[in-house]
Amino acid sequence: MTGTVVVSQLGARMHYAVPRIFASENQLAHFYTDICATKSWPRLVNSLPKNLLPSSVKRLVGRVPKGVAPELISTFPGFGLRSAVRRLRLANVVEETEHAVWAGSEFSRLVVSSGFHGAAGLYAFAGDALEQMVAAKQQGMWTAVEQMIAPREVVEELVGSEQRSFPDWAGPHTDNAHAKVFAEREKAEWELADIIVCPSEFVRRNVIARGGNAERCVVVPYGIDPQFPPQEIIRIGGPLRVLTVGQVGLRKGSPYVAEAARLLGPSAIFRMAGPSSLSDRVTAHLSKHVELRGIVPRAEMAAEYEWADVFLLPSICEGSATAVYEALAAGLPVVCTENAGSVVRDGIDGFIVPIRDGTAIAKAITTLADNVGMRAAMSESAVARAADFTVDRYGKRLLSALSGLTEQRAPVCVA
Repeated sequence: MTGTVVVSQLGARMHYAVPRIFASENQLAHFYTDICATKSWPRLVNSLPKNLLPSSVKRLVGRVPKGVAPELISTFPGFGLRSAVRRLRLANVVEETEHAVWAGSEFSRLVVSSGFHGAAGLYAFAGDALEQMVAAKQQGMWTAVEQMIAPREVVEELVGSEQRSFPDWAGPHTDNAHAKVFAEREKAEWELADIIVCPSEFVRRNVIARGGNAERCVVVPYGIDPQFPPQEIIRIGGPLRVLTVGQVGLRKGSPYVAEAARLLGPSAIFRMAGPSSLSDRVTAHLSKHVELRGIVPRAEMAAEYEWADVFLLPSICEGSATAVYEALAAGLPVVCTENAGSVVRDGIDGFIVPIRDGTAIAKAITTLADNVGMRAAMSESAVARAADFTVDRYGKRLLSALSGLTEQRAPVCVA
């Protein structure tokens, strides 16, 4: 990879890992985002007593791109505020998708109008990158786009099937015209990209199936800095404790968590930690089999992982769920699907089960409950596996994947 890089990113995903990686190598030309706590009026919030702030403002205070010099950061707080207000009014997935298209294109245009600071390349994220990539290619820059989750067409098909199977969970399935617009943006970005960065083989395979160039698609799994100490004692006796972390809903496979819990009865205790927008009726039914913890503050998540014996994530569609990396680092055997995009090795760090199969989940959990030695061996393997997926190693893998990119300063014609 030659020269410096502009990174553009909506939100604080993965604690700003990508701009931090480039900054640590002195290769960050500039970082664009919507709002962060070190720039403009949000910076003033840091001076207020934290105990007086509402939870939404506390999350804003936590948006700090550590390791990135403030002079290398530009934000668009007016846009960020408008986007936040609009999100509060969203009533369904169709409106959410319409907002995603608006926010991505508006943010992308703002980046273009602010310039590329003499950078050789652009690193941006799928759905939010099209206008930037067109401008960057016209200036002879290389472009990389990260496909954070499976292509939108795949998400629509997989989740749409769940909506038809579980209409009470999400209401009647309706065609989402905005999803088609988002999908076309993704495909146009793939065409412009010199490299398409995928967090898992599941994502890569589906990008290629939907028209992405196989030679440009690379798999770069994520990494985390472990914040939760691994378990030192394997519990013996009593029902197995099973933890799921993330949004409670169809994409995460929550109905199959409930099915497995029902099948296992008192032999296992199931707990979900994460937000939910389910109806009261569905919530009441789910609560018969699963303890719903709601949103658990980050500072309290260590206790959730410590409580658990096994981590479960039967996702229908993901990119590469960071909760799985956390669970491995905490020493928990993981039961998940291939569609979770995990780095779990079947039979070594846990079990990979088919999607939409509560019976297979129940069988895997029963196996772990009945074999303490296997659970102990998988716990040890999980910690070792997590050690290979830290932020530092993620950075090395990412930089290696981009190493062949070179700028071409002669203007490039983009149709």
